[in-house]
This record gives sequence, structure tokens and C-alpha cells, in this order.
Amino acid sequence: MSKNDISITESVLPDFNSAKARNHRNKRHINDVITRYLMSFGGVSVIIAIVLIAFYLFYVVFPMFMPAKVKEFGNYAVPGDVQQRTIYFTMEEQHEIAIRVTDKGEVVFFETKDGSVRDKLKLPIPENVEITSFSSGDPTQRTLALGLSDGSVILFQHNYQVTYPNDERLITPGLFFPYGETPTSLFDEATPINFLTVQYDGEMATIIAVSESAKAKILNITREESFLSDEVEITRKQSELLLETPSLVSMRMDVEQRDLYVAGSGGNIFFYDISNKSNPSLVDKVRAVSSNERITSLEFLAGGISILVGDSTGKISQWFPVRNEANEYSLEKVRSFNKNKSPIVSIVPEYFRKAFVAVDEKGHLGLFHTTAERVVYFSKLKQDNVEAIGIAPRANAIVYQDSNTDSLHYLDVHNKHPEISWKSIWGKVWYESRAGPEYIWQSSSASSVFEPKFSLTPLVFGTLKAAFYAMLIAMPLAILGAMYTAYFMAPKMRQVVKPTIEIMEALPTVILGFLAGLWLAPFVEKHLPGTFMVFILVPLSVLAAAALWEFVPERIKHVIPEGWEAVLLIPVVLLSALTAILLSQPVENLFFGGNMPLWLSTELGITYDQRNSLVVGFAMGFAVIPTIFSISEDAVYSVPKHLTSGSLALGATPWQTMVRVVLLTASPGIFSAVMIGMGRAVGETMIVVMATGNTAIMDLNIFQGFRALSANIAVEMPESEVGSTHYRVLFLAGLVLFIATFCFNTVAEVVRQRLRNKYSSL
Repeated sequence: MSKNDISITESVLPDFNSAKARNHRNKRHINDVITRYLMSFGGVSVIIAIVLIAFYLFYVVFPMFMPAKVKEFGNYAVPGDVQQRTIYFTMEEQHEIAIRVTDKGEVVFFETKDGSVRDKLKLPIPENVEITSFSSGDPTQRTLALGLSDGSVILFQHNYQVTYPNDERLITPGLFFPYGETPTSLFDEATPINFLTVQYDGEMATIIAVSESAKAKILNITREESFLSDEVEITRKQSELLLETPSLVSMRMDVEQRDLYVAGSGGNIFFYDISNKSNPSLVDKVRAVSSNERITSLEFLAGGISILVGDSTGKISQWFPVRNEANEYSLEKVRSFNKNKSPIVSIVPEYFRKAFVAVDEKGHLGLFHTTAERVVYFSKLKQDNVEAIGIAPRANAIVYQDSNTDSLHYLDVHNKHPEISWKSIWGKVWYESRAGPEYIWQSSSASSVFEPKFSLTPLVFGTLKAAFYAMLIAMPLAILGAMYTAYFMAPKMRQVVKPTIEIMEALPTVILGFLAGLWLAPFVEKHLPGTFMVFILVPLSVLAAAALWEFVPERIKHVIPEGWEAVLLIPVVLLSALTAILLSQPVENLFFGGNMPLWLSTELGITYDQRNSLVVGFAMGFAVIPTIFSISEDAVYSVPKHLTSGSLALGATPWQTMVRVVLLTASPGIFSAVMIGMGRAVGETMIVVMATGNTAIMDLNIFQGFRALSANIAVEMPESEVGSTHYRVLFLAGLVLFIATFCFNTVAEVVRQRLRNKYSSL
């Protein structure tokens, strides 16, 4: 070829120093800079968003663990006659008006902000008769009773009428006598009533009085209104109760008017059943304090189930009846508070929460919550001697009288979340009417004095249980499927299988939950033996098909292209699964009496719920498989070909190469897939909501349901009051999920990096 035949073409690229080239380089530089800053901005924005989410969760949760705040709002002279001793203080719901009852029968209603008297009333006490005892009933009923020296009792209520003249709230206090203003006589002779307890619920009243003897008089008064007229029929029944101790310290009756507790001077508490007023009986007798101690105070906790006992050492203990295996009740000590160091002089329970206020002889004021076993507030008052103390119905104000200076002190209380403590959230708590300490989540009830149970432990257990059974089903199928697809499957078949499985991830989980709850759960219950036989027959059928494949003639084997053998297993898997389901009913009739769920319950004591962990494992496993499969398959497929070729060239079989070379190299990616799948299972909501039954129990039984953290948030958040303890505990559950996910991802990244460094030299 001559030089003339050689054609020299001009380069299509512009000269490096030309204007066009410089403009191109400038544009590319600008694009690179913009892209770099956009990527940086996006990454930083994600980090900021995550930090803000964490900050907001902490912001909502943090107030639950703050101590109570108590500050003096007012200080003024005691309203009314200061020469009379105060025997009772309380306030109406808005804590604008308080009531003072004296030992001379004077009732004073006054403004809490300045002590100005709104009204002053005199109780109808007969002449030459003195008040010898006093009792208050359930504070929500505002019932009070006075025991008189002539053996009679006055029962009355303090009520408040709220009106709005000129659009301003006006509270008008007053007294109401349900059974008339005439004192009710309990004793035939004029003997003073030394101890008194009363309860009134609007229809029935029970009065128990004790004179100088050990005999207690029980008066039961029922009030019935006629449906046809306004006539009221009042029925009175009186009986006697012979007390086990002649010397009493205190006596209290529960709200339901069924139980009576009597504290003796010897430190014993006597528990009586008075449900049958004509035939009361002693249920139990317990020693409440040590031999060198004495009982100084006895009060019911809100709800009338637990009794609070204050003693001469400053200790306060909580007791309530517990039913044993013989269906008998015994009084059990549940917990105690030892913050005070001097004798307890007064215990005032809150109206609607399992909390109380206690004052000792040295003027120490404490706010306690029984369920949380928490001392919410404890401080020394300015005065040592507290004559009487009262609390507002909403527990946001306290009034107390200093007996030294006859001054009244009005305290403002900020105590929003006393029921929360580390133990009430994560530890075992002995709740009222339970046989022992338990982990329980029960956030609401129809009762206003319900004891909330905010243990997150069963919810965390349910979350881990759901993730365990989901991963138990998803991991083997996803990882083994990824190994086969990436390494053994033909490329054309892989191009069909991989996208098909990845499309499964786009299926909404609410659809999976709907199918699991309404179709899969009944199907599994109906074919329970067949469901378990699927796990046996399918693997055995695959192994049998693989063994038979070895006996197939070579000329037939060559018809099937390499990597397409899995297609032949599809009918094997389907037929074996169908066979297992068809054999379910005969096997159930033969071995389990025609009903395997019932057989499990009667023969093995294993409870079977239709929506259980097995169903959730199937549904959530199906949802998690695409995530684990896709990442694992990419990790296995990305193993360099020279590693597998070298292994095969050295004489290793494909399976040996897979196990000893490919898996080790791909292990960081496979581990990441598993951890991402675990995070998906932990945070799954709709499947758990629709397929578990949402029972917050702690049981490893695969046939029982559970309640997960995410499902609990989804179910209860719409019903929670904003800012309430329930609302903040749900945010705490979200914070626990957030921290758990963060820890999972952090550990996964650390392990992945170590695996990558370890096997990167292969």
C-alpha cells in the first residue's frame, strides 16, 4: 500500500485550547460542582431529618420522667373560726372553692386564691351533742359523715352548681342531706361513736360505727324511686359485727360497700367481708407492722381495692386481697415506700389515679404513685405541724393548715405523669387484683379509676417474635434461592426469575395482611396437619426428584439446557404441597380426633388462636423474601469470575466453590440483606395488625398471637389524648423502634465492613 492510498482524516475532537473545548470543560465542571453539592445537600438533609425525628421523639417522651413541681400559690388565715379544729379539707374540680369542716359542725366554703368566705353553714347537730368521729366516703361522691356523742350519725354531701351568667363561670356551693337533716341513730343507748366509716353511691349507703365496746353497728340504707311516680322508698337494715380487736386505730370501708378493713392498736389489720350485711365474716388477719411499730394512718387508694397503711416509722405500705388457687382471698403486702422517717399523720389519695399524698409529723410532704413505685415529689414544708390536708379532684392543687400559726397554705401541683417509671415500663409490676407481678399492656378501660398498665416488655417481645418467625421462613428460602439464581441458574431464566421476585416487594403489605387474616388464617386452622406436612413432603420430594434425576438417561438429560433444571422441580413442589393438603383431613381424623387445634389444647395444653405466629410468619416471610433475595442475589452474582474459575480449575466441584469461595466473598452483602430484612420485619405494621389478633401476651407458643410495637402504635394512637401519658408512651414505643433500628443498622454496617476487609483479599 502506498502513501497515496493512505487517507488522513481530520479529528472530530476540537483542539484542546480552542474556545469550544474550553466551554465544554467549563460546563462539565459546573455540572460536576452542582451535582456534588446536590448530592451533599441530599445526604446532609437525610441526616438532619433523622436527627430531627429523634429529637422530636425525645421531646415528646422526656416530660414523662420529670419530677413533680409543687409551689406555694397562696398563704392566708384559716377561714372561719380558728378556735375550732379542722377535721377535713377538700376542693371542687376547678380548685377555685375549698371546703373546711370543723369539729364543731361548721362548714366553710372559701376561695382558694385568697381565703375569702363564700358561704358558712352550720350542720344540724342537736344541742348538748358533740362530734366524736368523722369519716369521708369515696371522694368522687363527696360524701361525709359525722359520728355524734349520742350514738347517731349525720350523713351529707357537699355539692357545687356551675352556672355561666354573663358568660362567666360561677360556682355555687351547698350541702345535700340524702336521708334528711335529722341524725340517724345507730345505738339504743346514748353512747359516743368513736370510729366511723361510710360509703354512699347515690342509691345505697352503708354506715359502720363503733362505740366503746368491740361491737360494730352496720346500717344499710337503700333508696329506690318509683318508675310510675316520684315517690321514694327508703329501706333500712341494721346488723352487728363482733370485732376481733377491742382497741381500734382506724376503720375503712371500700367503695363497693363489700369490704371492711379494721386497724388494731397491736399493728394488725382485720379484713372483713360485709357483702352480706346481715352476716359479715372475717376473711383474713395480717400483721401490717413490726412489733415495735404502730399503725398511724389507714386509707383506701382510688378505686377501693388497695389499702394504704402508714406507720410510726414513716413507712407506707400497700395491701390488697389476692385470690389463691383454692378460690380464697388473703391480704397481701404488695409494696412499700420508706421515704418518710417520722410517723405518718395523714394519707390523702388522689381521686382518679393510683397516687397519694402523705405528710409526716416533721412536716415532710410526699407525692407517691403505687403502680410505678415512684416517689414523684418529696420536700420539707415550712411548717412542722400539719393539722389537716386536702387535695383537688384533678390532683393539681393541695391545701393544708398549719396548726402552729393557724394559717392556710394553698399549693399548686404540676404532676402530669406519675405512673411512669423504669420499672412500670420494663419491669414486672404487681397490679391490683392480680395474683403476682406480671408484664401487662392495657392502656384503657371504662373505669375512671382504672390502673393503667404501660409495660412495653410484651410489645417488644411480640415485635421480636414476629421478626423471628418471619426470618425463620424468609432467610432459608431467600438466601438459598439467591445462591441458586445467581450461580447455578441459566442467564435467560435468571432474567425472568429475579425481576419476578423483586416485583413481589411492590405488593402492598395491607393486601398481604388482609389475605393472611381473612384467608390464610382460617385455611391453616382447617388444614393444620397438612400445613406441617408441607414442610416435610416438599423437601423430601425435591430430594427424591434429585436422586431420580441421576438415573435418567444421558440423552434425555441433554435435552434440558444447563441451568434450567429448576423448571422440572416446579410440578414436583406443587404436587407435593397439594398432596400434603389433601392428606390433612385423613391424618387429622386418624391421629388427632378430627380436630388438631382442639387436640393440642386438651392433650398438650397448648392454646390455639386462629390468628397466630405461624400465620404471621408466612405472611411476613413472603413480604421480607424479596428484600433479602434481591440483595443476596446481587452479592453472589457480583463475586469475581476469576475466583470461581480458579476454584473449578483446581478441581473443586461447583457446590464446593459456592460454599467455600462464593459465600465467603459475598458474605458482607448477604449479611446486609439479612439485617435489612430484619429491620423490615421489626417495623412491619399492617400484616401484624391484621393477622395476629393483637393480644399483648408473652408466650413462645407458635399457635398464639402477640402485639408488636408498630401495630400497637397504629391501633392506639388515633384514640389517645394528645399530651396524655398514653400518648407519650406510644411515642416512647416509636423511640424504642427508632433506637432498635439504629442499633441494628450500626451493628450490620460494622460487621459488614469487617467481613469485607477479611475476604477482600480473595
